[in-house]
Amino acid sequence: MTAPTIERWHAYMRAPTAAGLDALLAEDVVFQSPAVHTPQHGKAVTTKYLTAAAEVLGNPSFRYVGEWTAERSAVLEFECELPGGISVNGVDIIEWGEDGRIVRFKVMVRPVKALNAVVPLMGAALAAG
Repeated sequence: MTAPTIERWHAYMRAPTAAGLDALLAEDVVFQSPAVHTPQHGKAVTTKYLTAAAEVLGNPSFRYVGEWTAERSAVLEFECELPGGISVNGVDIIEWGEDGRIVRFKVMVRPVKALNAVVPLMGAALAAG
């Protein structure tokens, strides 16, 4: 059975909206990514990163291929293809509080060729804002 928070996350990924993401994130959420050296704290910065990630990775090839859940956390494995035929495999590790809002979001991406392709694309999406 999929947790309500994860159901809302899947709905967001199918049709990303600012309001949908805002409703999902706690004010003090922490975002971690292989593209950023230190954890990013707060809803505003996490919103920027997740919006950029949805833009960069959320193309028609994006799909979740595995899901493992605990009481207030989940690991979602994803795959997609970037321009140039670069295959991306990764996981979203999501934790939420009692209110169902996401308090920690960690992304891991592999292989290194995919990570090396994602980093500049994320940078460009973040710069475009």
